[in-house]
Amino acid sequence: MTDVEPQPDHYSYTVYADPQKAASFDAERFGGPIGRLVAESQEAVVARFLGQVAGRTILDVGTGTGRAALALARRGGRVTGVDASAEMLAVAAARAASEGLAVTFQQGDAHALAFSDRAFDAVVCLRVLMHAPDWRRALAELCRVAAAQVVFDYPALASVAAIQAGGRRVAARRGRRVEAYRVFTARALAAELGRHGFRVVRAHRQFVLPIALHKLVGSPGFTRATEGALAALGLRWLLGSPVTIVAERCQS
Repeated sequence: MTDVEPQPDHYSYTVYADPQKAASFDAERFGGPIGRLVAESQEAVVARFLGQVAGRTILDVGTGTGRAALALARRGGRVTGVDASAEMLAVAAARAASEGLAVTFQQGDAHALAFSDRAFDAVVCLRVLMHAPDWRRALAELCRVAAAQVVFDYPALASVAAIQAGGRRVAARRGRRVEAYRVFTARALAAELGRHGFRVVRAHRQFVLPIALHKLVGSPGFTRATEGALAALGLRWLLGSPVTIVAERCQS
């Protein structure tokens, strides 16, 4: 099932085991008008894909500073957030406490989740598989602990993100310290999900142009206008990234 053993010195562990990185993460990733637009858009997609959240048990794998976990808890979900970084979890717990939200946070690894089979109604996993040392093992774990639904995202091979990803992987091979994430095809992910008894039921592609470009322009109006025009031409469905999907357990 595995192709690479999880590595404690892999960037996906080391980068976020830094209190300063954890403290600045939200501002770096979701700060500014475009960062907020990205976060709000994805939150809306996840909520739509999950449907009714109130009263359901939901696991957020790779929760980081708890953005998705807190959003689901506000909708009434009984949420548990897991992350390998104690530093990121400390920020998440403080945020939950400041809002009076009852979210359980615990340290754990996406490659070996410390929960029984089908322990949660749904599992959410955002911006994780692209970085995981062994994405197949991680995806198998998401499916194992989910009773009904798995929601996750990925950068698509057929997108501008693939160019950036390729550049980063070349840089990593040359010894530079970069987050050399991978890209995926829908077919490969659907096949892997099928091995674990799940099928993709819905997908949402976010942007055609790179998020970095939208942040550089810094205008939500520009982003909405350009992405709307590209979507009208059918390019978002062909080239949009990241892709968020919801997969459901097949009836046996």
